[in-house]
Amino acid sequence: MKKLRVLVAVHETLIPPDSLAGYTEQEIDEWRTEYDVVSTFRRAGHEVQCVGILDRLGDLRTAIAEGKPDIVFNLLEEFDGIVSHDQHVVAYLELLRQPYSGCNPRGLMLSRDKVLSKQLLSYHRIPTPQFSLFPRGRKILIPRKLRYPLFVKSATDDASLGIAQASVVSDAASLKERIEFIHQQTTSDALVEEYIEGREVYVGVYGNDRISVLPPWELNFGTLPPDQATIATRKVKWDRKYQRRHGITTARAEDLPEGASERLRHLARRIYRALHLSGYARMDFRVRADGSIFVLEANANPNLAATEDFAKSAGAVGIDYSQLLARIVALGLGYQAAWRTG
Repeated sequence: MKKLRVLVAVHETLIPPDSLAGYTEQEIDEWRTEYDVVSTFRRAGHEVQCVGILDRLGDLRTAIAEGKPDIVFNLLEEFDGIVSHDQHVVAYLELLRQPYSGCNPRGLMLSRDKVLSKQLLSYHRIPTPQFSLFPRGRKILIPRKLRYPLFVKSATDDASLGIAQASVVSDAASLKERIEFIHQQTTSDALVEEYIEGREVYVGVYGNDRISVLPPWELNFGTLPPDQATIATRKVKWDRKYQRRHGITTARAEDLPEGASERLRHLARRIYRALHLSGYARMDFRVRADGSIFVLEANANPNLAATEDFAKSAGAVGIDYSQLLARIVALGLGYQAAWRTG
């Protein structure tokens, strides 16, 4: 790839240092992705700048006007603390006619809205757990038709915010209590899903018109007690000490039920198309022992740290980290936004 001017857009508090020296593991985890991306681009000889974004799009416009980047590498996951508003930042880039990496505004909007995305997937007959929405600010009325156990989470937040062992409930009283918790702690609507017992499998996808699917990657829950639900709680996903204590790891999914790997690949492609995704994404599935598969959600612009699932699954098929970032850049430069086709 030719040498490029790359503007990396990050949260205002996540501009990485030039070196990891002197920082604790916990501190590094905060900006690990940003550091990996920036340092890899610099080692490849690209001209790299970072712009920190909180709640002012003018900062992004100024950085683009002054730096004239070939591409904005988008690592933003929110705008002014609102996860679903990252789509507007990308839409702003399109208004500026600025090439960018990752997903387009439409795909971000559809995938970030968990209820709408589940409705779309159901329309396309893609298997997803049955669900009900409990809007914040309304009286909680528990339907009798619900089948337990159920899984309760925020309808908008990601990164396992608000998810704990108490998220899996077995009766109406516990369900009401957990819905109230989500309403209060995340200030969002509560999404209640059928709890699917099974293996947690992730499938990475990248592409625009042509799609490539990475090998299935599994979250291994290690030595978690058998009385605990095998769910990706916030501690399971982000607490390094907790992961080491219980041997929680991720690795290529092996010994899946017959035909499951091919069905996962097929479903990942269908989901990517149904939600109008572009750039790169990760699909989260549950695979039951009988081979039945349910999609939990689609994650546009998933974590890109060199040690996370997406990069490791690419590495398993011979795509090293620098090559992966180069492919994502090429997809961004090649994406046919409306201003390029009009």
